[in-house]
Amino acid sequence: MSRKRKQLPLIENIEIIDIANEGKAIAKHNEMVVFTQYVVPGDVVDIQITRKKNSYMEGKVVKIHKLSEKREEPFCEHYGICGGCKWQILPYEEQIRHKQRQVFNNLTRIGKVELPEMLPILGSKKTKYYRNKLEFTFSNKKWLTTEQVQAGVQFDNMNALGFHIPGMFDKVLDINLCHLQENVSNEIRLFIKDYANKNGLEFFDIRNKEGFLRNIIIRTASTGEIMLTVVFYKEDKERREALLSAIAEKFPQITSLIYVINEKCNDTITDQETLVFKGRDHIFEEMEGLKFKIGPKSFYQTNSEQAYELYSITRDFAGLTGNELVYDLYTGTGTIACFVAKKAKQVIGIEYVPEAIEDAKVNAKNNGLDNTLFYAGDMKNILTQEFINQHGKPDVIITDPPRDGMHTDVIDTILFAAPRKIVYVSCNPATQARDLNLLDSKYKVTAVQPVDMFPHTHHVENVVMLERRD
Repeated sequence: MSRKRKQLPLIENIEIIDIANEGKAIAKHNEMVVFTQYVVPGDVVDIQITRKKNSYMEGKVVKIHKLSEKREEPFCEHYGICGGCKWQILPYEEQIRHKQRQVFNNLTRIGKVELPEMLPILGSKKTKYYRNKLEFTFSNKKWLTTEQVQAGVQFDNMNALGFHIPGMFDKVLDINLCHLQENVSNEIRLFIKDYANKNGLEFFDIRNKEGFLRNIIIRTASTGEIMLTVVFYKEDKERREALLSAIAEKFPQITSLIYVINEKCNDTITDQETLVFKGRDHIFEEMEGLKFKIGPKSFYQTNSEQAYELYSITRDFAGLTGNELVYDLYTGTGTIACFVAKKAKQVIGIEYVPEAIEDAKVNAKNNGLDNTLFYAGDMKNILTQEFINQHGKPDVIITDPPRDGMHTDVIDTILFAAPRKIVYVSCNPATQARDLNLLDSKYKVTAVQPVDMFPHTHHVENVVMLERRD
């Protein structure tokens, strides 16, 4: 006999009271926290509970009774479906206020370290068209909205070129206009979609792994240069060349037109060969007179203007005089290392991705920086006591780890190195707070500067300066 599933409640006329660290909205029902999305404090709504735990519930808003005075109209036609820019209904000054509080809460509740007065968050001058990189996915089974399904709309063409629906690897929302990247990105994407539909090019079947067109990645640099990478699932020389030729003719301003044949199960191209169809195999970003080479696999901060602010803060916190040995951990393509090198005696950068380190070496050479060294490998294996004994104890360590933070072995080696100062750049204040707690025995936090790199999202970068307790 099958067990009947318990019906979860509908909570009516409940007011949204706050925003959680993860960007979800919060209500309270019978002293229990209820998490939901796409609403702001002050909204009064009905929430259909979809998940119930001992200490909290999650649900979906099914009706809005009253709109908050703080609410703004979403500017994007895809709002609430594509999953991005969830905070566009929240005024920007409210967004950055919540991000400032998020950083403070993480550092105090998780880090449990003594803090100076936090500096006010540095907001982004641009709140639209601020990204320099977007990836779009082809699908032959586009996602239909609830309204389209209920109306019984029939589509002759189910092809989509857009973003994955959150939590659904095989569902793609067809994007008409995206406000995240300069408009040339929209023009390129719409042209490719139109050409593919007119010429019968098969959009990828994500679940069954069939089709021809798989992904496109568009990079737009602050220098005005553009890189387009077109990813095919299989080779078809005639049709591939026809498409790429049409793109090159329509958009002569594309600096780097690259293609990839990716027959793997996943979309990542880091282990795939990238081939140049037209132009260079790279574009350049520029920052304070420095040029940075960006290849199709390179990591570069996706908000170029705020990246400059982030790196400037990092350099200011480092307090360099020209006599210091600096270790730049998780250096990527060496952007921070090159940015601080002119004010240091020597900078040693370490990064896991070998291709990134090769880019870092090229960036240093192109910028005439002969006081840099770069090493590729797993951080905990490279940064050892032996490495430090060989290269010297650093005066300053700059660290910009991935979202997971630093491995405990890396923290132990930093404590052994005992630099005068540590500058910790983080895209995840929660893991940053955990690491600060581990450093607290020997280091005191002396400055905290949040930076908003991603308007209309809950994500926030944070720079912390730590000084040795002598």
